[in-house]
Amino acid sequence: MNSLHLSAARVKKLLEAARRSRLLVIGDVMLDQFIWGSVTRISPEAPVPIVDFQQESFMPGGAANVARNLNALQAEVELFGIVGTDAAADALQTLLTTQRIGCRGLVATPARQTGLKTRIVAQTQQVVRIDRESRNEVSPALTRRLLANLERHVHQADAVIVGDYGKGVVTQNLLEALKPLCRARGLWLSLDPKPVHPLQLAGLSLITPNRREAFELAGVADATRDADPLADANLMQAAAGLLRELRPAVLLITLGEQGMLLCTRGQAPVHIPTVAQEVFDVSGAGDTVIATFTLAIAAGASPLEAAIFANHAAGIVVGKVGTATATPDELLARFR
Repeated sequence: MNSLHLSAARVKKLLEAARRSRLLVIGDVMLDQFIWGSVTRISPEAPVPIVDFQQESFMPGGAANVARNLNALQAEVELFGIVGTDAAADALQTLLTTQRIGCRGLVATPARQTGLKTRIVAQTQQVVRIDRESRNEVSPALTRRLLANLERHVHQADAVIVGDYGKGVVTQNLLEALKPLCRARGLWLSLDPKPVHPLQLAGLSLITPNRREAFELAGVADATRDADPLADANLMQAAAGLLRELRPAVLLITLGEQGMLLCTRGQAPVHIPTVAQEVFDVSGAGDTVIATFTLAIAAGASPLEAAIFANHAAGIVVGKVGTATATPDELLARFR
């Protein structure tokens, strides 16, 4: 294998193993609403486009989109999170059930609103997004209920993914309970961090910040740029600081059009250039990365193989409009 290449035979083997894998996803679940239309004129009332409505669609969002990405690759997945007792919760659970994503781990409470993100899209271009959500930290009692649900499934799991979107479900108490639970069973524990929501992240298997998040987490100024990320002094400093302070097994920094930077303790960082051919929409691309990387690890991949696998999956989803997923056939075609 070329150091940055996977053979189609190896990808096929990983996809076959992925179908036998079981992953648990816990975190901020939400519902994504897309209102699709076209723009042919500007409003006479204000300098804004008038969108002529064509259709609307709903998709699982947040941690539920991570679960959806795993489901698209035919892994077995169970989702855990907090929802309200509202129409958005009903719509989300119907979607999850239809897509055969396990959602018995969702806890409903009238004290919170189910997160609903409404995106208005015209001619493939997002015009505006409206967020309706609760952002306050969930109560310790709800956290205990969530953990009790997860503990009933953890003995059958191959990995756990934490989807933190800064909406209050992922608390320090939740993380401190998850770490020993996973460690005792040898389970991979992945998290996509949100620095706006400061948590003690030491001791996780994988963290997947984007460039901005990596600098914020490391407390380093993003003052250098280089076409080659490996020659970017401040990026290298931030990565080294995160490996030293947080001690993850793997640090995967997503770099947009520059691809990804794979960092593991005791080894030189590896730059994986992007393979995206067209970029229509980056919504949910981070969900795809953490889902497919963790699934590849559960299927027996090395961290480098998992990063290449995830990079190709991300390249597929950014070429689609809306929060999207990659299928096994689409992934396999990328490596042929």
